Amino acid sequence: MASNRKARHDYHIEETWEAGLVLTGTEIKSVRAGKVSLKGAYGVIRTGEIWLEGVNIAPYDSGGYTNHDPERPRKLLMNKREIRRLVGALERRGLTLVPLDLHLSKGWAKVTLGLGRGKKLHDKREDLKRRDADREAARAMGRRE
Repeated sequence: MASNRKARHDYHIEETWEAGLVLTGTEIKSVRAGKVSLKGAYGVIRTGEIWLEGVNIAPYDSGGYTNHDPERPRKLLMNKREIRRLVGALERRGLTLVPLDLHLSKGWAKVTLGLGRGKKLHDKREDLKRRDADREAARAMGRRE
């Protein structure tokens, strides 16, 4: 449904997790319509629960007075064991919890989270150079065959 394309450009993703998302009725209808933006979103741990902040789910067109706030924090559903591992990683290693994509799985809204360490400018440049070199090599191999 939606992906955070800048996440892999801005962060070294070390681990990924999948979590359920607690949504209201009009929110899930907007998600199914594809009106979601993960740009600038991040995960926060509060009182032993994981919350997703900065996600923009547009108001549902036919929602009326029951429509939701597009920028409200949304609770993520994970096992306690997984949450404890995330808390440890976030506190000890100084990582960030970044949503990579939001999708539907068997009718349920799921978000893929990545534990990421921020990239420096020179790291981003190296990744672009490597990607260009790989693309050029693939083109050259394609022409020879």
